[in-house]
Amino acid sequence: MKGGEAGKSVPRLIISGAPASGKGTQCEIIKEKYGVVHLSTGDMLRAAVAAGTDVGKEAKDFMDAGKLVPDEVIIGIVKDRLEESDCVKSGWLLDGFPRTPAQAQALVDAGVSADCFIFLAVPDDILVERVVGRRTDPETGKIYHMTFSPPEDEEVLARLEQRSDDTEEKVKVRLEEFRANVDAVKGVYTDISVEVDGTKEPEEVSATIIEAIDCWCEIYNK
Repeated sequence: MKGGEAGKSVPRLIISGAPASGKGTQCEIIKEKYGVVHLSTGDMLRAAVAAGTDVGKEAKDFMDAGKLVPDEVIIGIVKDRLEESDCVKSGWLLDGFPRTPAQAQALVDAGVSADCFIFLAVPDDILVERVVGRRTDPETGKIYHMTFSPPEDEEVLARLEQRSDDTEEKVKVRLEEFRANVDAVKGVYTDISVEVDGTKEPEEVSATIIEAIDCWCEIYNK
């Protein structure tokens, strides 16, 4: 670990997991526990474009042309962001990136290294159930689940909406894409990888993750 205040190391973390594996919940807990900067590629991409950085301008050209932003540009954006003062001082948490072995290797080649790679393991049948049951309240933005956390208010229940990509057919496509790459990505981080059972209660999952981070990063909080 590098950066931080004099004599203080900061955590550099990657969290990976399939759609509906619980990454969002755990990212919030990790961010609050360690004070790291939570980073998603979408947010970094939008920020770089808005700031007009060199790689941001390059990304905008591809986006304006209706093309996917290539890995080398994404890697440039990630590397630039990780070198900014808040990440250097507080540490960082890469959320769901890298997604492919090519991206993982490109990060390594760019000199970006992590202290701990956290993988949330959840079987596909449970992931499908989690996604298909999700509903959103269009008035408040709150997310419910028809099986695990339905609203008690009948009026709220009546207005809930399902995202168009939260169908069983579409989530299975997303899971196939994820499964096609995840083992190779994990292979890049074998030495720092910890697999966590994401089917347990969020509090149990976070306790395991915190233990792993403290172990790998040698951060012992009193």
